[in-house]
Amino acid sequence: MSGSRSTLPAADLARVVVFAAFIAVLGLFPGFGGVAGVPIVLQNAGPVLAGAILGWKLGTASVALLLALTAIGLPLLSGGRGGLAPFVGPSAGFLVGWLLSALVTGLIVQRVRTRTLPVLLVACLAGMLGSYLIGMPVLGLVVGDLWSGFIQSLVFVPGDLIKIVLAAIVATLVHRALPDLLPASTSEPRVR
Repeated sequence: MSGSRSTLPAADLARVVVFAAFIAVLGLFPGFGGVAGVPIVLQNAGPVLAGAILGWKLGTASVALLLALTAIGLPLLSGGRGGLAPFVGPSAGFLVGWLLSALVTGLIVQRVRTRTLPVLLVACLAGMLGSYLIGMPVLGLVVGDLWSGFIQSLVFVPGDLIKIVLAAIVATLVHRALPDLLPASTSEPRVR
């Protein structure tokens, strides 16, 4: 069985766990306002930051870990929400979209040679749009009108733009301090 299974090195596993915990800590800040039962939260910056700092694989794994722990009942979402209810309600699409946020942000960050603020801003914006790509239609289905779900979701845009800028600044500082945190970019995927 050796060689057929891929294992996550201890350092990478630790990064995944720490980032999942970091995203959970962002949930300590209570949500407010919002639309149709979807609050405005600080926590949705976590998946974007995970992708921007850890790359697509570890960033997405950290979000998946957080969502799995939430689904089994731990109150890790903003407002102390946990269990399966958030995954079948109006916020379900945005929560699932967090996976796409980390994935898209991480893919962009890992494909570039320089991890400058403009590049990281684009990566974080694309990642946040990934969450909207899933969240808006699901919200539309819950409220019974796709267009209405889209329009109502626009209430999140101003705050999310601020979170994107802050996430990009933090990621820029981390990459400047730890330039070898992510593998060097390649134009082609590595083959094992």
